[in-house]
Amino acid sequence: MSDLQIGLLAVGVLVVFGILAYNAAQERRARRSAERAFRSAHEDVLMQGAAQRHEPTFDSAPRRAALQEAALPDERLDYIIELSLRQMMSAAEVARRWGPNEHRFAGRALLAVSPDRIAWHPLAAAGSCAGVRAALQLASRAGPVGEAELIEFRTAVDTLASQVGGSVAAPEIKQAVEAARALDRLCADSDIQVVLHVVPQPGGAFAADAAVDADGAFGVSRRDDGGVVLSLDVPRTPDMRRNYDAMVLHARGLCVSLGGMVVDDNGQPLDERALAAIGAQLDAVLGTLEARGIEPGSAAALRLFA
Repeated sequence: MSDLQIGLLAVGVLVVFGILAYNAAQERRARRSAERAFRSAHEDVLMQGAAQRHEPTFDSAPRRAALQEAALPDERLDYIIELSLRQMMSAAEVARRWGPNEHRFAGRALLAVSPDRIAWHPLAAAGSCAGVRAALQLASRAGPVGEAELIEFRTAVDTLASQVGGSVAAPEIKQAVEAARALDRLCADSDIQVVLHVVPQPGGAFAADAAVDADGAFGVSRRDDGGVVLSLDVPRTPDMRRNYDAMVLHARGLCVSLGGMVVDDNGQPLDERALAAIGAQLDAVLGTLEARGIEPGSAAALRLFA
């Protein structure tokens, strides 16, 4: 090999290593930028810092279980399997045989029974039944149900059918997975909490015993600095827009009586134009939910956003 070829080969190796090093540096820089972005308390794009998605809390599973107990399977929310019993049997016996599965599905599952396969009742409120509907909620604030859990649920219902003597009719698992993901996207896009802070004017202070409570569907609490926090859980609030307007009116009243001002979570003042813009965004969220037949504050919304 000539000196020229060796030199060209060396140059080629250096170029390749240079490209690899440059790409690695760019990747590290992008990763650091992403980490900084996710660590930061940046504003919510939809509500411009005044509203955020309300994340699930540790008590969500018990609350969801309580809602499920009185609910009926809902095609908008659930993966529903139908059991046709060969003979009438007591709902209590169905409940006894299903009991081991209650904890297994963390409050996402529910059963309804019917004496004639026409009128359906919650399992706990029924006598005898000729049919059973077993339902698994497809999504909640905890996220969408996965394929593995759907298969496990289907297996549990098949086992129940074999125990009570019945035939099973179940939708396709793949379609249910897609429906769960679509419902979770709706939940994520609509799961918003509007938070307004009434704080003292610069250099001022509020009296600790000043009256701040209000009768409404929005929350009112004290800040450590004596200010007031008003919050509205959008999808769980009936007549949501009226209650948002009532919350804004209460915030304005507090500003007058306490000598304060309204700010967002980042301490940025919210004037009338900003508050109206938030209301307009909430109207869009309301339209999205209503398009899926889910009214804020309805039984379906309370289950979906539990």
